[in-house]
Amino acid sequence: MIIRILGEDQYILDDDRLDYLNDLDDQLMLALEADDESGYELSLDQLLSAVRGFGVRLNPELVVASDLVLPGPDTPASDVRAMLRGDGLIPG
Repeated sequence: MIIRILGEDQYILDDDRLDYLNDLDDQLMLALEADDESGYELSLDQLLSAVRGFGVRLNPELVVASDLVLPGPDTPASDVRAMLRGDGLIPG
């Protein structure tokens, strides 16, 4: 799976990390639903840190389609709400 973090890089992650990323995505959704700004910031940071930590950064000179696009670390909660699908940022 190729994941882009907006304003940063793309990462290749093994599909076996998807369940963990979905758990973090669920926490992010709960924080957004509760209008919990600090919880939102913490959850987004954890999600992006997991992608960076588990993933292998792609060479930025390569042009590769992303399977998933995540907001950058400074993205306001209102912008992330606009990016959400029915099941969060990460399908599944």
